[in-house]
Amino acid sequence: MKIRIVDAFTDRRFAGNPAGVVFLGSGGFPEPDRLQRVAREVNLSETAFAHPLPPGGEADWALRWFTPTTEVDLCGHATLAAAHVLHTSDMASGTVRYATRSGVLRTTAHQDGSLTLDFPTAPLTAVDPPTGLTDALGLSGVSGVSERSGSSAGSVRSIHDTGERVGDLLVELADEAAVRALRPDFPALASCSRRGVIATAAAADPASGYDFVSRGFFPGVGIDEDPVTGSAHTALAPFWSARFGRDDLVGLQASARSGLVRTSLRGARTLLTGSAVTVIEGELLGGL
Repeated sequence: MKIRIVDAFTDRRFAGNPAGVVFLGSGGFPEPDRLQRVAREVNLSETAFAHPLPPGGEADWALRWFTPTTEVDLCGHATLAAAHVLHTSDMASGTVRYATRSGVLRTTAHQDGSLTLDFPTAPLTAVDPPTGLTDALGLSGVSGVSERSGSSAGSVRSIHDTGERVGDLLVELADEAAVRALRPDFPALASCSRRGVIATAAAADPASGYDFVSRGFFPGVGIDEDPVTGSAHTALAPFWSARFGRDDLVGLQASARSGLVRTSLRGARTLLTGSAVTVIEGELLGGL
């Protein structure tokens, strides 16, 4: 059984977000603990598992995602990685439909090699910050920081809940430099949200090729900092589209590996476009 490592939301190796990809036979998924053991062994932020579905149904493939510690409801970069493998291995063409825990998702391949994910838009609700959030993010030493949502004087500008499907807090900071400078206390941050925290700000230079920056921290599901988080952009897209008055934007996730996500807000759906590169192909000895 083949296993691949694919760098997603990048067009070059060793950047973007690496994901494991495993395609199974038509017999369906094995027990979750067996999938979890493989994901733990791969030890990337997510490993995608997929198997083909009978023709004529609402989806072409069944798709699941596992971090090293748990199964998740939605994952963008591992979906992009799986779609990349399908298309580069001639297992699919055009638009592919996936049955997932978040409903039927679609990916569409383009002639330039990029892929577009069709995901549900995350609802945003303004909330008060949990106690200790600024300390957990490492902001408490920054002059003028306030924990009051909407403070114009502090580094924290606003905080939104992204709903059950995504399960993060979206924290707007004053500027790009504040996002890049974050040094979180990960054990403390794990208690601040259901899944994690997305920190974001407008781009310092609009001519830089991106409109906003973000970083994603998910210690509660075994990922201290995720290199590029596709699912987070289903919340970042409506947030920044409302601010900029434009439906089509580019986000830079400013992790050490870095990656670009092109977002297109389409009401209840958000389109996420990016590239991917297969870095490793190997054999999962003994199967699942």
